[in-house]
Amino acid sequence: MRTQASLELGQHQQLTLTLQLRQGLKLLQCSTQELEQEIAQAVADNPVLEYTEPSQEIPYPASEVPAPGDSSAQAEMLERHWVQPVRQAVTDDIPESPAPQSLTDHLLQQLRTTQASGRDQALVAVLIGELDAHGYLLFEPASHAGALPPDWQVDDSEWQAALRLLQSFDPVGVGARSLPECLQLQLRARAAEWPAPVLDCALRLTQHLPDLGAGRWARLCQVLACDRAHLDAAHHVLLQLDPHPLSAWDNDATYYVVPDIFFYRAGTRWVASLNPALETPLRIDPELAQQLEAAGGTRLREQVREARQWLQHLSQRGQTILRVADFIVDHQQPFFEHGESAIKPLVLREVAQALELHESTISRATRLKYAQTPWGVVELKHFFGTALQTTSGEDASARAIQAVMRTLLEAEPADKPLSDMRLATLLAEQGFVLARRTVAKYREAMGVPVASVRKAQAR
Repeated sequence: MRTQASLELGQHQQLTLTLQLRQGLKLLQCSTQELEQEIAQAVADNPVLEYTEPSQEIPYPASEVPAPGDSSAQAEMLERHWVQPVRQAVTDDIPESPAPQSLTDHLLQQLRTTQASGRDQALVAVLIGELDAHGYLLFEPASHAGALPPDWQVDDSEWQAALRLLQSFDPVGVGARSLPECLQLQLRARAAEWPAPVLDCALRLTQHLPDLGAGRWARLCQVLACDRAHLDAAHHVLLQLDPHPLSAWDNDATYYVVPDIFFYRAGTRWVASLNPALETPLRIDPELAQQLEAAGGTRLREQVREARQWLQHLSQRGQTILRVADFIVDHQQPFFEHGESAIKPLVLREVAQALELHESTISRATRLKYAQTPWGVVELKHFFGTALQTTSGEDASARAIQAVMRTLLEAEPADKPLSDMRLATLLAEQGFVLARRTVAKYREAMGVPVASVRKAQAR
């Protein structure tokens, strides 16, 4: 038997991100607070970089522009609305007390201590970015694909594994997709605290919360095949749990979000601009840069080159965020005039195609980036949502439908709350034809319990 060595040539494609590209993508994804930390580290590492004085130019708030020529009103408005709060938030070098660690940082810190692969950690990080204000996750894997590299093919089993890892983190219950699942995660984490029969009854009771809220004890005993004593014990266990996993992050202190973008009226249209108070507070020390380059050392010249790349990345970050904001304001003109009920459908792919960027870039540019609107400060991702067709043939966004639902729920009689079927009927009368299960999904996303629970709460 003979062996023969051979040499073959072949072609294959491989996606490789350069160090510079990775750094640019990282800065684009940073929130304002995260960017401040990156800048501080860059200044500490590179002697060529130095801080500059922040801009003192503060734009008018979108909802209150003084009449031309009214200088006293302009001065008073500027001082009250923008100069004091924005300078306080942006230019204080030494805060009196440090802000508490955010939930995102808390979860990412736990993620870094796991033995998960880089790919799995990336999937969990995407899910962390999708948690709502109560720590819940409406898990739809397809909607997260745009936040991943274009060559990744992620199946449902990988998403489920990432979700299980997230749900193992503290606070217990984070990453739940519903109230029953949130309670079940807490029950299993504290299983040793209760007798097995009581724990089993409590787990099954989480699937019958409407009956529990309405006080249907006889029905529950029959469905769960238990006596009243076990049912009462299980009920007592559920009362010890927290339906909002993020309650531990609630505190009396108020922390203000400084908007990255201002939306304001210019003539008959609304436009976008970057907040000048958040302009890049860095520059290259020209004298030191000249001295280092003249010294001729390889490392010294490299530091000058890295400093210039840093400034370029920061400039590109601002330009990308502004381009996305410009598209949003052009697309969402009705929202700025009429509010949430007029918001239009918009998906990452639509913006990416228009701006000739990848969906993951749009996702990074809207993550934890906030905008001042006439209806308050909102995250840029707030403007994205899927489309649902109305009876008129036009598309409506899920957020607009939720706004209409919120109005209907606020007006419902306390003693006769609207069922999901009744909500679907009322929405259909306004042109939004939705299945009852879709209405239930939107109601749960809004944090509103079922009608029977609302009625029991009213009593």
